[in-house]
Amino acid sequence: MDVLVVGGGLAAMSAALEATAAGAEVLLVAAGGGSSELAQGGIAAAVAPDDAPELHARDTLAAGAGLCEPAVARLLTAHAPGAVAWLEACGVVFDREADGGPALGMEAAHSRARVLHAGGDASGAALVAALRRRLAGRVTVRTARLEALLSGGDAVRGARLSESRELVDVRAGAVVLATGGYAGRYPRSTTARLVDGSGLLAALAAGAELADLEMVQFHPTAYAGPGATFLLTEALRGAGAHLVDEYGRRFLLDVDARAELAPRAVVSRAIAERLAATGERAVFLDARHLGGELLGRRFPGFVARCQGVGLDPAREVVPVAPAAHYTMGGIVTDASGRTGVPGLLAAGECARTGVHGANRLASNSLLEAVVFGRRAGAVAAVDAARPWAGSVRAATPFDDGRPLGAAAGPLRSGDALRRALTRLGPAAAGLAGLVLRSALLREESRGAHVRTDHPAEDPDWAGLEVVARPGAEVEVRRRAAPAAA
Repeated sequence: MDVLVVGGGLAAMSAALEATAAGAEVLLVAAGGGSSELAQGGIAAAVAPDDAPELHARDTLAAGAGLCEPAVARLLTAHAPGAVAWLEACGVVFDREADGGPALGMEAAHSRARVLHAGGDASGAALVAALRRRLAGRVTVRTARLEALLSGGDAVRGARLSESRELVDVRAGAVVLATGGYAGRYPRSTTARLVDGSGLLAALAAGAELADLEMVQFHPTAYAGPGATFLLTEALRGAGAHLVDEYGRRFLLDVDARAELAPRAVVSRAIAERLAATGERAVFLDARHLGGELLGRRFPGFVARCQGVGLDPAREVVPVAPAAHYTMGGIVTDASGRTGVPGLLAAGECARTGVHGANRLASNSLLEAVVFGRRAGAVAAVDAARPWAGSVRAATPFDDGRPLGAAAGPLRSGDALRRALTRLGPAAAGLAGLVLRSALLREESRGAHVRTDHPAEDPDWAGLEVVARPGAEVEVRRRAAPAAA
């Protein structure tokens, strides 16, 4: 096998298709669907006449709160229009206006309407379905779960998989991890539960580094009433929906002039602080003034999910609170997906390229999956061609399986983080412990990371990163910009 791709979402499928196009023999394995198909928002790209990739990059950098790698952000946004064209060539049908032009939505922290949607508020599912059809007959796909990476010499040479209750070793010239992040570890999460950080732990055991694990994005508007948590897309606020407190007041106007269209981290922090101050369980999304016709046409999934819990959003406000949504931290890679371990690449949410910094700009995640997934697939096809032989061993990861709770939530404090670590005991070497220790070390508030005992940004931290190294060591070091190859 030339290239083994592990993951069930958009980044994995993009990598597999690109590696195949480069002439590699590719196996794609996944334990199930990832978070991509759950995405309600669309894909950001500067395709409008009044827009430009540099403006998109500017918005990305501003949302990232000083921790983005500028060269990587500019690379992402420069490739965005091409990513949209590639998706269309793969069979994605984006929503159109009556004149045939793309229907572009405005979302939080964007300076232009640049978000393309497919299927209204079911963009992720539409994109994933199109790429699954594209994979058929081109890429071998199997259902399996990653247990460990196989190492030989100084390189990754394949993976140990759990398939039909048996362990199977698959050797490959290069492995691309596209296993998603770790937001599924939180009790309140908008992601798939299998998005649990297992790929990160496997990479760490094989010798790769992890960074920015404290940077967890909490989506401001997840349903917070009786029944299961579900996401209320950012596009609702882009279309004019308001967030109000228990008195019906738009409290965000007191926090930021952009109100509901401020960056996610700003909105989530404001909601969390409001809930902490009042003791309430939720604030409310008010979309009643948008009208039933618009809601049904542009947000049919939202309307259906609300109706499923007995709410009519055209007549009633919807209770919402922040929920774990996306993890900016992950496996340290360059802009082509290469880690510090030969033969091992990563793409999508499991990778830390530096493109998102401390807070991801809305609708850059599907874009990241396509752009960096394709880049990683192309590089993996080249890397797989190097000769190798000999024995391999499984680099078994340590996985505590522990959930991430309130201590690592939207509002954090040193005391709460230390207590949570004490409760973990020896399990602090696992992923939950790495996240808690990373959050404890960063003694400031920046982007999605909010410390109530260090409530302001510290300029000294702008040039620093918290890194987890093999052996579960966590340390602070100067940020090193990934090569934008």
